[in-house]
Amino acid sequence: MRNDALGMFWQDEPVIKVKKEKIKKTPPTRVWENPDYLPYIEEARAFNISMYSDQDLISESYKNNKEKLIFDIESYSEYFCIAFKGADSGKIFFIDCHLETGLGNLSEKEVNKIKWVISNFTIVSFNGINYDIPVLTLALNYHPVDTLKYATNLLITGAGEGAPIRPYDLLKKFKCKHLKEIDHIDLIEVAPLEASLKVYSGRLHCRRVQDLPYNPETNLTYPQREVVRWYCLNDLENTVLLYKELLESIELREQIGIRYGVDLRSKSDAQIAESIIAKEIYTTTGVFPKRPDNIDEIVGTAHLYSIPDYINFETANMQWVLQAVRSAVFIVGFSGRISMPDILSDLEIPIGGGIYRMGIGGLHSSEKTVSYKADENTMIIDRDVASYYPRIILNLRLYPKHLGPIFLQVYESIVNRRLSAKEAGDKLTADTLKITVNGSFGKTGNKYSLLYEPSLVIQTTITGQLSLLMLIERLYLSGFEVISANTDGIVTKVPTQLKQVFDNILSRWEKDTGFQTEEARYLALYSRDVNNYIAVKDTKKTSSRDRVKLKGAYGEADLRKTPQNEICNDAVIEYLLNGTPISSTILNCKDIRKFVTLRKVRTGAVKDGFYLGSTVRWYYANGVDGVIVVAASGNTVPKSEGAKPIPDLPASFPNDVNYDWYINESYSILEDIAAISKQVEN
Repeated sequence: MRNDALGMFWQDEPVIKVKKEKIKKTPPTRVWENPDYLPYIEEARAFNISMYSDQDLISESYKNNKEKLIFDIESYSEYFCIAFKGADSGKIFFIDCHLETGLGNLSEKEVNKIKWVISNFTIVSFNGINYDIPVLTLALNYHPVDTLKYATNLLITGAGEGAPIRPYDLLKKFKCKHLKEIDHIDLIEVAPLEASLKVYSGRLHCRRVQDLPYNPETNLTYPQREVVRWYCLNDLENTVLLYKELLESIELREQIGIRYGVDLRSKSDAQIAESIIAKEIYTTTGVFPKRPDNIDEIVGTAHLYSIPDYINFETANMQWVLQAVRSAVFIVGFSGRISMPDILSDLEIPIGGGIYRMGIGGLHSSEKTVSYKADENTMIIDRDVASYYPRIILNLRLYPKHLGPIFLQVYESIVNRRLSAKEAGDKLTADTLKITVNGSFGKTGNKYSLLYEPSLVIQTTITGQLSLLMLIERLYLSGFEVISANTDGIVTKVPTQLKQVFDNILSRWEKDTGFQTEEARYLALYSRDVNNYIAVKDTKKTSSRDRVKLKGAYGEADLRKTPQNEICNDAVIEYLLNGTPISSTILNCKDIRKFVTLRKVRTGAVKDGFYLGSTVRWYYANGVDGVIVVAASGNTVPKSEGAKPIPDLPASFPNDVNYDWYINESYSILEDIAAISKQVEN
C-alpha cells in the first residue's frame, strides 16, 4: 500500500521478505545395516565362477605370455580376504580367514602359495601401492586379521592417531620388509584424472556397480562374510575391465621403460615426464636431479609477473589490464600452488562483443547459449596454438631454478626429437616424448616434484593468456568477431572476402610471439558455454561422430567422462547433421548403456531400502514412484525423479524406458546450445 505522498513521489512501505521455511528431510531407515541385509547372497552361495587349480597356476606360470592376475583385498576386524582373477581366463582363487580359526591369520601353506604366485605372475591392482601391497606384506608375515584391519585404518584414515600413515612408515611400524621380486602394476595412476574404481568401471559400463555392502567397522556375521567375498570378486571383474581399457597405455609404458631402464607401468603421464626428464638430465650431467630443498621457504612467497617484450596492446582498456597484471602479486599457497590474485580473477575483460576472464588454468570467454553457422559469405575458423605451454617455456627460456639451464637443454631436445619422430613415423618415440612434453608442465606446480617452480607456472600461464588477448584485440581492431577463446586457441567469424587479411594478422602474431597455430574450420558451432559445445566440422568424413567436435557435457563417455543420457547427445547430433527427428534416434536405439546416468553421491544413496552406494547408475522409466535419496540426510539426489536404479545391466533392453523423458531432454539440449528457440511457458 502506498501512502504519505511527497510531491510527485511516493514513499513506499518497506517490503518484508518472509524466508521460506526449509523442510528438513528425514534420513531413510538404515535397513542395510541389519544383519539380515544380504545383497546378492544367492549368487554368493551359488558361486558360479571357474576356480584355478594348483595345476592351472603352475601351467600358466611356464607360459611365455603369462596370465596377468588381478588382485584385491577386503579387511574387517574379524575377516580378511585376498582374491586373484586371471585377466584373460576369468578364473579366480581366493584365501580368506577370520578370528574364529585359531589365531585368525594365514596358514603357512597359504602364505607359501601366495608368495609363489606373486613371484611367478604379474599382479595388477587398483591403488595397490598405497594399500593392498603393504597390507598383503603384513598378512604374509602372519599378522592376524584384527591387526590387518588396524593397518587398513592407519593407511586410510589414520586410525584416530593423526593423518593417514605412509606405506613405508606402516611397514617400519610393524617391522616388516618390503616384498622383493614382485612384478606389480597399479592402475590408479595410469587411469586419467582422479576417480574411484566404481566410477571408472561405471564409465566403462561394467556389468555391476556395487559399493562395499557394509560399514568397514561392522562385525560381520558368517552370511555377511559371504556377501563381502562376493563383492570382492565383483571388484576384481571391474578391475579386469579397467585393466583391459588401459592395456594400450600400459604397453606403451612398458616400451618406454625398456628404453629408459625405468619401470613406468604404474605411473601417470606427469610422473613419466618427470622420470624421463630426470633420466636425461642424469645422462647429460652424471648427477641425478632432486626436488628443491627449500620448499618450506617457497611456501608463502610473493611473485610478480615479468612481461615479455613482445606483449603490447593498442587500446586504453587493454593497456589498463596489462598494468593490472604488472602490479598483481601472486602468492604461493600452503599447498605449494599459485592462486590468482583477486585483482585478476575478478576482472571481466571486454573486447568487441566478448567478455574474457583470466585464471591460473587459462583464458576463457564467457559466451552462453549461442550458435553460429557458416555460409558462402562467412567462415568459422578455429586456430589453436601448437604445444602452447612448451613453446612458451622454450621461447622465454624458463626453467626450475634448482635445476638450472640444463633443464632447457634437455627439454628442448625432447621437443625437437618428438617433432622429428612424428615426421619420420616413429610412433613409439613420438608418443613417448609427447607424454613427456605434455605431462611435464603439471609437475612444475607440484611442490613434491623435482620440476617444481612456481614462478615458471606464473610466467607460462599468464603469458599464454596475454598473448591470446593481444591476438583477440588485433582481430577486433581489424573488424573481426572472435566468438570463443579457451586456454590455447580462439574461434573467429571471418568474412570470406577477408580471409587473407585474417591470415596476415595471424602470421604477424605468430612472428611476434614465436608460436605456430593450427587451423580447423566449422560449418556450425553450437555452445552452451565455452566448455560445453558441439562444433560441426568442415570435413569430407561421413561418420556422424567424425563430423563433430564435442566438448564437455556433449562428449562421449570414456574414462574421463561419466555417462549421462548419451542417447540424447546422439539424437541432438543426428538432428543437427542430418535433420533426423529426435524421436526417431531415441526410439530406434536398443542399447540400454546409451540411456543410463552415472552419478557420484558422496555419502551413499538409497532407493526403497536398497543401498546403492556412493556411485549410482540409473535410467528413466515409466511407473517409477519416488526419488533416490541421500543415505545420510534423506535429501533428493539431483535429477533422480523417475529414475530407476540399474546396478546390474540387464541381459535385454528394458520394456519400461520412459522415452518421453529422453525426447524432452534432447530438446532441452537443443535450446541450451541455441540450435532451436527456447519454448516460453505461459
